[in-house]
Amino acid sequence: MSFKITYSVLDADMTEIHKAFDTSLQSVRGNLGNTFPYWTQGKAQESGSFLENYNPAKTDELLAKFHQTPVSEIDAIMNFAEQAYKKWRLTPWKERCAIFEKAADLISERRMEISAIMALETGKNRMESLGDVEESADLFRWNAKQLHENNGYTRSMGNLSPNEKTTDTLKPYGVFVVISPFNFPMALAAGMGSGAMLGGNTVVFKPSQETPWSALKLFEVLKDAGLPEGVLQLVYGSGSELGKGLTGHPKTAGVAFTGSYEVGMQIQRQLAAGPHPKPCMLEMGGKNPTIIRPSADLDKAITGCFKSAFGLTGQKCSALSRVYVHSSLKDKFIQGLVEKMKGINIGDPTDKDVYVGPLISETAVKTHLNAIELAKKDGKILAGGEDIRSKSEFAKGYFVQPTLAELPKDHRLFRDELFTPFLVVAVVDSMEEAVAECNKANLGLTGGIFSTDKKEIQYFWDHMETGVLYANRESGATTGAWPGVNPFCGWKGSGGSGRGICGPYYTARFMQEQSHTLME
Repeated sequence: MSFKITYSVLDADMTEIHKAFDTSLQSVRGNLGNTFPYWTQGKAQESGSFLENYNPAKTDELLAKFHQTPVSEIDAIMNFAEQAYKKWRLTPWKERCAIFEKAADLISERRMEISAIMALETGKNRMESLGDVEESADLFRWNAKQLHENNGYTRSMGNLSPNEKTTDTLKPYGVFVVISPFNFPMALAAGMGSGAMLGGNTVVFKPSQETPWSALKLFEVLKDAGLPEGVLQLVYGSGSELGKGLTGHPKTAGVAFTGSYEVGMQIQRQLAAGPHPKPCMLEMGGKNPTIIRPSADLDKAITGCFKSAFGLTGQKCSALSRVYVHSSLKDKFIQGLVEKMKGINIGDPTDKDVYVGPLISETAVKTHLNAIELAKKDGKILAGGEDIRSKSEFAKGYFVQPTLAELPKDHRLFRDELFTPFLVVAVVDSMEEAVAECNKANLGLTGGIFSTDKKEIQYFWDHMETGVLYANRESGATTGAWPGVNPFCGWKGSGGSGRGICGPYYTARFMQEQSHTLME
């Protein structure tokens, strides 16, 4: 294969990729229904209480069962992580990097099997799943590269006298709790987890209850790469009980979380209530806009908006959810996007030609249908807007129809994050008005613009209250960040640290500064 599978691949011959995926999918399907342990205290554990993992495209299909981690074991788990930390923190940084670089290669070797599992349990199509797995490997490589390029984050400083020698170094905090979401079950876990562990911390990893199998595959590659026992422990359970117990534990030195704004802020407040400040790395969603100006290449704008709004069934924190189009292009833009939406292939995401799979849950379906009713009441549905589960082919899954609506700019659907394939559009005439509307949302993760006017693009760079910005991106108006290419950092309610995953400052966030002055 002469190219990397990313979220931005537009035109490439995928024939061999599809053949390999189909072979792996057949193998995975032949092993559905197995029971798996959780991994703590250096070994596989069984509790007798199960988390059942079902296919969101066929909700009567059991994928696997996972032993849930009892809350009563949290103390033992944290004690084991603390003991492992004492040795891991002293492991030379080059040895830590070598383990993660080997694990990255193992991910690449196993990418077809892992992608097939991911497509089944998340509902994301095969190309999105392959992109997620490839990104996981590159996040391991990228975060390790940061240590190499910064000499393990140790450097010489100045001196105030000839016999004084001062060194600045970054040191780990201790035990990190890493909580990952369902939509990027490997990539986000790999990014957060490797940042923490490469920095010398140990990790207790609690994945989303919807995606335990992908999390297990991530654990397995690190175990097989030689990660010492206790550096990473994998637990399964609910966020309200197990997650809260972990984040609030006195031996938790820090938390890395990707998920909703509400839960992220709860974790932030929980950590702030402790005896001293603790690092809290939060990525908390988005309500991402795109601006379309008179000089825009309209074909690129339509394609970019389509891919960003409806890829992964809208279940990306970076997904496009609102468009501000200039009045001179409104009719042509809407006409072109509606026409493109007519060709959306909805169905089982493991099928080669399917673009939009199911949502992750019944709750997500209800959110989408409620938004449709609001849009019908307060505005106009331009495309979609039907409950398609009455059709036999969609009856057994969490399927919805991608929807486009025109609404007043002050409507709540321009502010509320839905996490479904629902796009709203409004007309704005000036660049200043467009950016002002973009900035009204509490969230500030990604944003896009389509314009060939360099002054407009510069105004966009200068005035957007958003961490990730794209101009004229046909492969995804607001989506498609990649390690070492597009640092991914939320502003305002979308993030809590000011430094983003995929960027050059990320691994350093999991370490604290220490100064050493030696008088000779």
